[in-house]
Amino acid sequence: MVIAMKIITIFLFICILIFPCAYNAHSEDIVKSELIKKYSPSIALLEKQLQKKGFKIEHLFSHPKFEIYNSIDSLFINSAEKKALQKGGALTVKKSFIDELEVYKKKIGFETKIKGISGFVEEYAVQLSLCEEKYGIPKEIITSVIGIESNFGTITGRHNPFNVYISMYVKNYRRKFAVSQLEELLKFTAKNNQDVFELSSSYAGAIGYMQFLPYSLNKWFVGDDVYDMNNSIASVANFLSYHKKRRGTLEKAIYKYNPNKYYVKAVVDLASYAN
Repeated sequence: MVIAMKIITIFLFICILIFPCAYNAHSEDIVKSELIKKYSPSIALLEKQLQKKGFKIEHLFSHPKFEIYNSIDSLFINSAEKKALQKGGALTVKKSFIDELEVYKKKIGFETKIKGISGFVEEYAVQLSLCEEKYGIPKEIITSVIGIESNFGTITGRHNPFNVYISMYVKNYRRKFAVSQLEELLKFTAKNNQDVFELSSSYAGAIGYMQFLPYSLNKWFVGDDVYDMNNSIASVANFLSYHKKRRGTLEKAIYKYNPNKYYVKAVVDLASYAN
């Protein structure tokens, strides 16, 4: 019996070595199931809350792509904006705005974006010019925003927006924000007859090349495909035009896109490399 158990143990060990991907996938599935089970009371509560508002989402929780991001709160805490603001607040006396800006730029890969901006302007010259004329926003700024948000469309996030907002809710992290954006997300996918699990997003649930939150999608998105670059260019221009008219300056409109002084300066600086 002892020999048989040793043989089985050795066999399992060899299988893990030969098929590590399958073993890891199985382990991840177990963790995924345990997390969903752990937070099932909160999920049920949210489901009832949304059902009262006319949203039927029960079927989404049994979707194979549904999962809980257990570290969702730490992703927010460790973001480039958070770190820049923390350093800017704690070390104001010791470090200047320029110093902190450089830290922020390094965090977002600013140098890499400089290399890609002129090529993007050339590739989408027609749409950029049309949107510049229609919305009154410089094409360089439109390009810069897309460059910083998604590295000119090459990065759209490794998360799913539905999973993001459910995770925030069950982890009790910015619950009010999570519920409001989740409702907007469900409105958007219903309006566009879209499978919510086909969308990718940032850890904050921002979607598309322009990285709009669901509320912004419903209010300023132009087009019918969030992964169409021409739609993204028009949407960024539309957003900035709307807020520029109401706030008075382009810089204030950019700040509305992302309320961070380092972000605003990075957008303006990157735009200067567009020509």
